[in-house]
Parts: sequence; C-alpha cells; structure tokens
Amino acid sequence: MNLPLPSETIFHTIESTIKAYRKFAQKNISEQIEDMTIDQGMVLLFLNEHPDLSQKEIAELVFKDNASMTRMIDTMVQKKYLERALNPEDRRRHKIEITNKGKGVLETLPPIIHHNRNSSLKGITKNELKQLEIILSKIKTNCENI
Repeated sequence: MNLPLPSETIFHTIESTIKAYRKFAQKNISEQIEDMTIDQGMVLLFLNEHPDLSQKEIAELVFKDNASMTRMIDTMVQKKYLERALNPEDRRRHKIEITNKGKGVLETLPPIIHHNRNSSLKGITKNELKQLEIILSKIKTNCENI
C-alpha cells in the first residue's frame, strides 16, 4: 500500500491553516492585551453571551478537556479576568463570572477579532466560504459517524 506522507494530505493543510491563523491572531491580540490568549478571549466571549454556562459547557465550546479548562479558568482568576462564586442553586458547583477587568477586555477584543477574521479571509468569496464550510462539515460528519 502506497501511503501519502502526512504533509501531502488535506488534513495537514487544515491543521497548518489553523495553526497559522492562531499564530496570526495571537500576535494581534498580544499587541493590545499582553497577557490574554486566544482561548482565554473565547472563554470571555462565550461567558459574556451566556453567563450561566458551566465549566464543562465552556470546555466543549473552546475544544478543551476538563483538566485544561480548569487550569485556564484558574489562570484567568489569578489574572483577575474571572472570579468564581458559589452557585446558589447548587452549592457543589461554582458560578464563573467576568470581572470588571474581564469586561474591559471585552471592549478591546471585538475590533481585533474582526481585523483577524477579515484579514485572513481577504480575497475569498462568500461562495467559496460556503463551499468550504459544506466540505468541512461533511468531513466532520464522516468522522463522527464512523
């Protein structure tokens, strides 16, 4: 069986594209918010829109396992972007809340994200983006149904 090298597959292209985008986006975020990572920014954005999300739900949205999510939230609490409060409905769980410092980041972050997205998608038509989304969705569905 003649197996192509990993670098000769579409999966390598997808992964290298994601890595290039994350490096580009992180550079632009770090220029304005020096101690914020892309993933930490995503946590703030999700919590801002859905303040009742559990840690497990946030982890799923940012593609992290529970241990990584715990470490990230601990770091964000230390940096004073988040705080943990007892959940009045379930004392075994904590409610994660955005601090004033975190809210300040939420004012700075959207223009950076718009710039990152617009710059990275420059020259790509809406039609091409839709086709890419369809293709990637098919690959994802194939992997989930195996």
